[in-house]
Parts: sequence; C-alpha cells; structure tokens
Amino acid sequence: MSMIIVALLSGGAMLGFFLTKTPGFGRYNTAILAIILALSFGSIGLIAGLIREQAFASLLMAIVGFAGGMVVGKERP
Repeated sequence: MSMIIVALLSGGAMLGFFLTKTPGFGRYNTAILAIILALSFGSIGLIAGLIREQAFASLLMAIVGFAGGMVVGKERP
C-alpha cells in the first residue's frame, strides 16, 4: 500500500513539474527534475527494501549537492 502512495505522489510531482515549467531545460529546471527523480526512485527503493536508510540518506545528500551546484552561478571575470 505504501508503494502505491509513493508512486502516486511521485507521479503527481512529475506531472506538476511538466505542467508548470517554462519551455526548455535551463539549470533551474534540470536541478528540480533531478531532485524529483532522485527522491522518487530513492523512496521506492527504500520502501521496496532494495536500499538501506544510510544509502537513501547518502543519495539525498548527493543529489541535493549536485542540484545546488547547478543553481549557483559561476562568477565570470
């Protein structure tokens, strides 16, 4: 039952993302999409027992760091 709930929430997040995003994939849209996908697949893997809690926490930290790095602009000389 919890797997169905997570799948529905993930699908709703993806649907909401694609309905409300501006055309094209800039760094903000790509960062948000990466966060949604990592959280969705990680949650499903955690509930299914495919990964442990520590691996899930590491996955979340890695994807947030990656997405945060995409959002931060580089200073140009």
